[in-house]
Amino acid sequence: MLGGSSEASALARLLARRADIAAILSFAGRTKDLIVPPIPFRVGGFGGAEGLAAYLRHEAMDVLVDATHPFAETISANAAKAAASAGVPLLVLTRPPWMREASDRWIDVATMEAAVAALGSAPRRVFLTIGRSQLEAFAAAPQHFYLIRSVDPVDPALCLPYRRLVLARGPFDADAEEVLMRAEKIDCVVSKNSGGAASYGKLEAARRLGLPVIMVGRPQAPHGAALYAPEDVVARIEAHGQVLGKPLALRGV
Repeated sequence: MLGGSSEASALARLLARRADIAAILSFAGRTKDLIVPPIPFRVGGFGGAEGLAAYLRHEAMDVLVDATHPFAETISANAAKAAASAGVPLLVLTRPPWMREASDRWIDVATMEAAVAALGSAPRRVFLTIGRSQLEAFAAAPQHFYLIRSVDPVDPALCLPYRRLVLARGPFDADAEEVLMRAEKIDCVVSKNSGGAASYGKLEAARRLGLPVIMVGRPQAPHGAALYAPEDVVARIEAHGQVLGKPLALRGV
């Protein structure tokens, strides 16, 4: 299982209870403070789609589960190519995107560069909740103050003169998010449409405060059979084992 999401952690807990399923969880290695899963795991890349396909063949994998973040576009594309090359079924465990409510003030954009442009030229106090990988895009708008939240320190340091970094791991509830936004005098939130409950609190808090949210849409639809519940993934794994006509020795990579 390609992991790194809360859904991957939930699936790992289910698989840990199954003696008939041999599973291994793979982390890309971008988060330094990993939460150790209850199943065997590895850290690091495979060398692109070809390397992952070779790994699938060498280890005689039965199923590949992509349970990465909805915005892990490159990894998911490599997973689809590798699964097709190795002749291994691909299951995608993801989460539905957030949906706009009537009182939300969302500004929908397709890219992080478009999000920067949507901030405008006048200085603003911006809550950046987009992770670390695309923060450099905001160097094009250094006039704003940025409250940046990340699980790990940002390295290298950002070329932003007005910023504050908050190190924290979710979930974040709406009440705490509202307190934070009020204290920092935030007037705009920038978010990826990641979906899920763990970070939805910022959207509820923005709704209460009447703040605009610049919402970056997902890059594309999942490459494989998209499932939203870990239990559904286990059911698909069981069904595949029945097709194979053997006790399933699944290894989600």
